[in-house]
Amino acid sequence: MDLSPSELRLLIAVENTGSFTAAGREVGLSQSAVSHAVRESERRVGAVLFDRGRRGATPTPAGERALVHARQILRQLELLRVEARGAASGSVTGTVRVAAFRTAAAHLLPPVLDRLTTRFPGLRPQVLVVPELGRGTAGEVADGRADLAIATLDDNAELPGLRHGDLFTEPYLLVHPANHPDPRGLPLLDWPENCSSYTRRWWRTQDWLPPRRLDVTDDSVVLSMVAQGIGIAILPRLTVLTPPPGVTVVDLGPGRPTRRLVHVTTGAARYSLAVRELIRELRAGAAVSERD
Repeated sequence: MDLSPSELRLLIAVENTGSFTAAGREVGLSQSAVSHAVRESERRVGAVLFDRGRRGATPTPAGERALVHARQILRQLELLRVEARGAASGSVTGTVRVAAFRTAAAHLLPPVLDRLTTRFPGLRPQVLVVPELGRGTAGEVADGRADLAIATLDDNAELPGLRHGDLFTEPYLLVHPANHPDPRGLPLLDWPENCSSYTRRWWRTQDWLPPRRLDVTDDSVVLSMVAQGIGIAILPRLTVLTPPPGVTVVDLGPGRPTRRLVHVTTGAARYSLAVRELIRELRAGAAVSERD
């Protein structure tokens, strides 16, 4: 027998809370009832889904894959109800979940979501800010936690099982303390998300960049430190749309590094009316960003 939606929700509750007891409180069941239900789900799936220990319940590799599908199935069931009602009433309603890295969430999404919700007042966007590290924002879509992601993507990179479309290519710019007598004598500030292969290739060919480097937590901190005269940096345009006082922004000219911004969905999510309208607005916003 297939697992029911309530059983899928229980598995997700165990993952979210990390214990059978806490999951039981969340769904209104006793610890023993949760334990029995999970064992029954494992029997029907044919694999152990959670490791039980003193520190609670953690998904096994089999459990992690099962939970991805559980989230995706429950989301499709939710969309079935919401979009069928919307089609009957001629509206787009419900939630649309967006994963974005910090600068995209801060600068790209607000006008896009404002236009979207003005057109469809019954639509409720939910934004998840995720560092563009490891699997990044696209991983949130792959794991069923987001319907759409704004991600950065190398030209030759692949996203197995996902669909993506280009938004725009963003240039990097040099930023340094204003009026500093010798900005190139300062350290080069770097941050973990600035790790795309195409940016790194460019960095390796620039013998004018300072050899001394300081690693910083994120690009907003980098920009703040530049304003304080601590160093110089190579930053993407979204980060320096509104530079603080004391910062000079310089175009790096032909051959400058860039990063490619894309939208990412699953094959199923791209048929959602809300996701399609969101992509339409993202593309419109991307066209404005490229012109600017």
